[in-house]
Amino acid sequence: MKKILHILPVAALICASAGFAAEVMTIRPLFNGKNLSGWKGSGYIVEDGAIVCTPEGRNLITEEIFANFVLDFEFKLSPGANNGLAIHYPGTGDAAYTGMEIQILDSTHPKYKDLKNYQFHGGIYTLMPAKQGVLKPVGEWNQQRVTVMGPTLKVELNGEIILRANFDELCARNPKHEGVKRRAGHIGWLGHGDRVAFRKIHIGELPPVANEEGTKAAGFQRIFDGTTLEGWKSTPDTTNWKATLGILKHNGKPGPVNDLWTEKSYKDFKLVCDWRWSGRGPMKSQPVVMHDGSNQGTHDIEEFDSGIFLRGETKSQVNLWNWSIGSGEVYGYRIDKKSSAEVKAGVTPKIKADRPIGEWNRTMISLTGDQLSVTLNGKLVIEKAQLPGIPATGPIGLQHHGSAIDFANIWIKEE
Repeated sequence: MKKILHILPVAALICASAGFAAEVMTIRPLFNGKNLSGWKGSGYIVEDGAIVCTPEGRNLITEEIFANFVLDFEFKLSPGANNGLAIHYPGTGDAAYTGMEIQILDSTHPKYKDLKNYQFHGGIYTLMPAKQGVLKPVGEWNQQRVTVMGPTLKVELNGEIILRANFDELCARNPKHEGVKRRAGHIGWLGHGDRVAFRKIHIGELPPVANEEGTKAAGFQRIFDGTTLEGWKSTPDTTNWKATLGILKHNGKPGPVNDLWTEKSYKDFKLVCDWRWSGRGPMKSQPVVMHDGSNQGTHDIEEFDSGIFLRGETKSQVNLWNWSIGSGEVYGYRIDKKSSAEVKAGVTPKIKADRPIGEWNRTMISLTGDQLSVTLNGKLVIEKAQLPGIPATGPIGLQHHGSAIDFANIWIKEE
């Protein structure tokens, strides 16, 4: 069995379909083989380098949130064992309904002969059955790959494809199922007290699909190459930033301020990028922002906070966050006591266009002179807002403000 442990090109990872029978495209471990660091739950132990469900085992989920990914793992069933793989799980409620559950089950056991077809191994619980007859005998290790890309899902077992699904189509047929509508969430094991072991758990995260040819044809140039931090700099260092498989990640770990800046300065431009929250946030009480830029009381939120700095100035920051008003506002100008009422209203989003936590958002920022427009997920949230006093030129920055965040598909067109 040949294993590739280095980072592979995005296209190669997306196109790979042979599973463990050909190449194991492991990118980074989700389980260190020693303890349950990075996971939360109870009723699971680590034994001989594997996560094992005990009689008390129910849900064990990742602390991180995932959207598009290739997940590789091995599992071993005991006779009659029943477990499940949660994907797009929000962390609350029944994972089979608030997220989705891919069955992990001893399909050969006589006690399961009358199950519904979607309950056998590999099926999406209540939604879709999988091909049977591919499991190895009970007590042997099986190798499984689960690929999620936008609305598509593929499940491979021991090198054979056993399920292909389209979440949009399943959603149309099952409109009351909330989980199938989601496009991000935790990954987890859903135990029923039966002994099931999991090992060699690795994940490769994938950026959202972008129209690269169309973007180039429109005059945009890529300013993040997908694999390195070339063209970017940070003070004092870039320790918590990492580029892998088309995604620029900040792990959200505390430490010295290390916002990431382009080495090049820009004047007038259009910037396009994708971004998403990849972890959880602290509960905080924050102002309720009105559309005229004023505050009206406070509310408690699980806060996520980052932003994109314009022309080298932190005041000129297009905020990315989950405050009541949504992403896109220019906080530094809105709270500036010297800003006019017109300026404050102009830099405050007209609507909240953010997608649910963990899902990818696409933002376009247009800056001409001191005039700013911001589009979020196809909706115009800031239109020709004035930024008095903004420098004529300067670098673009990505803010670290304590939240784990991913960026991808960062393109710019100078005007």
